[in-house]
Amino acid sequence: MDRQAWTAITLCVIGLIAWYAYTATHLRPPPAVVVTPSPAATASSSPNATASPSVSAAPVAATSPTPAPMESAPTFAEKSETLTNGDVEFHLTNRGGAITEAVLLNHTSEKGNRVVLNGPDRIPIGAIVEQPDAPALPEFSIAKEADDSVAFERKTPDGVNVRKRFFFLPATEKKDNFVAEMDVDFRNDGAQPYNNAGYFITLGSTRPIHPKDMSSYTRLAWCLDGKANGIDVNWFAAQNYPLIGVQKRAAQPFYREKTNNAQWAGMTNQFFTDLITPLNAKVVELWARPFDIKQADGPNLLGLEGAMGMPGFQVQPGQTASLRFQLYTGPKLYNRLAKLEHSEAEIMNFGMWKLVSQFLLNFMNLIHSWIGNYGFSIVLLTAVVKGVLWPLQNKANKSMRKMSALAPRMQELKEKYKDDPTRMNQEVMKLYKEHGVNPVGGCLPMMIQIPIFFGLFSMLGQAAELRNASFLWVHDLSQPDTLVTIPGLGWIPIIGNGTGLPINILPLIMGATNLWLMRMTPKTGDSTQQKVMMFMPLIFLFFCYNFAAALALYYTTQNLFTILQLYQNRRQPVPVLEKAAPAGKRPRKGRS
Repeated sequence: MDRQAWTAITLCVIGLIAWYAYTATHLRPPPAVVVTPSPAATASSSPNATASPSVSAAPVAATSPTPAPMESAPTFAEKSETLTNGDVEFHLTNRGGAITEAVLLNHTSEKGNRVVLNGPDRIPIGAIVEQPDAPALPEFSIAKEADDSVAFERKTPDGVNVRKRFFFLPATEKKDNFVAEMDVDFRNDGAQPYNNAGYFITLGSTRPIHPKDMSSYTRLAWCLDGKANGIDVNWFAAQNYPLIGVQKRAAQPFYREKTNNAQWAGMTNQFFTDLITPLNAKVVELWARPFDIKQADGPNLLGLEGAMGMPGFQVQPGQTASLRFQLYTGPKLYNRLAKLEHSEAEIMNFGMWKLVSQFLLNFMNLIHSWIGNYGFSIVLLTAVVKGVLWPLQNKANKSMRKMSALAPRMQELKEKYKDDPTRMNQEVMKLYKEHGVNPVGGCLPMMIQIPIFFGLFSMLGQAAELRNASFLWVHDLSQPDTLVTIPGLGWIPIIGNGTGLPINILPLIMGATNLWLMRMTPKTGDSTQQKVMMFMPLIFLFFCYNFAAALALYYTTQNLFTILQLYQNRRQPVPVLEKAAPAGKRPRKGRS
């Protein structure tokens, strides 16, 4: 890359860090909606959606449920059952008839334990509650059925029999091993119509996978009109106006907002998610609340639990309302989520570089299917990207060599017209024009590389495929490749980790190749600009030091290919500067 490219990429990296810092405290959704409770109490254990075709169920406008007291310790014995299919294991409880934990059997955490979504100490997944911030989780009967499903049942004081069933789809209907279904039937055995004014389905909770994960990964997400929306744990802190420090919104204990028929909602962290998709209704409200996660050897982390509000319904005596929900509890694997039918792949939250990230992720997975190693897949992906840009970079390098050859004349003009900047710029542009040199000739490869870089940054930051993927000395491509940690230096900004200074090998190699590349790049600009440019690799190393090893591997490989290309360009004849010929005249030779 030329110096202009280095400048732009470095500024983009600095801008990226600043953007994440800014969005963590300022760019959040509007303040939580204040909901006025309805004076009418809603029935206990509500559900949602329209009834099945065989049911006469008239829709009822959703209203806010009456606040309930905080849940006290259950007065009944808690019972549990398990449901498994080889990839995920549900631990289900009769307390609310829901999932306390989803254990991912083939995914391990840093300490070698299996990855667990949610936990018995948090709000369960799939419970039906009136008020999510004070959930009442009544006792259900629980039974494992012959078709390998788990069924829950209870009778409400209104004479409504509530039956819930969790199951994995049979082989003929299977969409994915991480997909399950929750069916809820409301049979009205009473003499009066059963009116449900609206209810919440609990989404469980999410927490960081690693202690140093960016807090913006811990999110409540939902899909509206095929596009992802969400808030993260930073939303709840007090918000101040930038620079002036004046508070514009106090800290919030919870988030609650109406939404216009969202397709699904779920809890997500960097690599895993549990999301629930109503199959015969739409989400009309969202709720979330943060909670503290205590650590023995570090500061407390923040987790997040949530729920989605569903519209009310009515069931006539003797009839049944059937509600269906699809559950996805597993890693954020784009190629699997994209096969689902309700835009579940939007949980990846690739942002404005979505198309680039999707293409690069699919291409990386395609290469991996051939060679079986993600590290070498990233190297080959880089080689292909570099091969596509090779002709453009050749032109950019040629332009840079011409600019370097013109540097002495440009310096003469700057000295001559140092007291007249306008005239100096005019003469410099005239010099460019006379010799047919495009001052922005090196910018096109740079402009193409910017979306590639940010697309890769977004993709590699969430690709669950890279978790625990090894490459040479790297044990996990989704994390920094720390070999040792030097204690006592954790105070160093950005690169320190609080307990010490990690020694990450790939970023150091990347920094060395950056320096090598800078020394090989033709010199342009004055001496001050050249000295400033020499600090760019150090700045880039500083900000990229604790990025995922996969990103450092990509950039190191790209640097090596660029160095190879520069060596090839250097073997070509030195460009001869020729003045551009006026119409009808032959060009004159200029000095090089």
